Amino acid sequence: MSAVRPPEDTGKSEILDALASRPSFNGPSFSLRNRLLRALFIVVWAATATWTPRQLAPWRRFLLRAFGASMAPRSDVRGSARVWYPPNLVMHEGAVIGPRVNCYNLGPITIGRRALISQDAHLCSGTHDFDDPHFQLQARAIVIGAQAWVCAEAFVGPGTQVGEGAVVGARCVTFGELAPWTVYAGNPGRAVRERKRFEPLP
Repeated sequence: MSAVRPPEDTGKSEILDALASRPSFNGPSFSLRNRLLRALFIVVWAATATWTPRQLAPWRRFLLRAFGASMAPRSDVRGSARVWYPPNLVMHEGAVIGPRVNCYNLGPITIGRRALISQDAHLCSGTHDFDDPHFQLQARAIVIGAQAWVCAEAFVGPGTQVGEGAVVGARCVTFGELAPWTVYAGNPGRAVRERKRFEPLP
């Protein structure tokens, strides 16, 4: 098994000071390097990955690694999913981002071993300081624990820590720290019951 490195920082170094860059007046929110890499990735992914069937996971892993993502063996991002900034993505062995998932990773998003992000879910690791007149953009890392399941159309907000084996129910909205092996449902997401614990498959 190859090691998966964590992101080098929280993504804050890529975000510009709103007071200086003035995004409210069409100024940039991100560094030039960030914007160029994202533009190139959008073109390459659209041309070479969006149409690929499930079986071409190794090709999609290669593309994401080439753009800076940390992709462990047997991890997969389906072709119709959207990864906003590959260097802020870490996927452990067997982790899967399903169809049409929006991985809006302004800050780092780490997905643990055999965790599953189901179709149309939204992972959002960025927000704004709404008390700041300049509406400063902020990055807050998301960590999805091993064997966790983020169900269809769920929303995982900035700074959320999803515990090992936890379940974020369909269309559930979650923030903060979610307990391991616990099922969450609703908006806002609330613990509804414990999940049976089991050892991961080989």
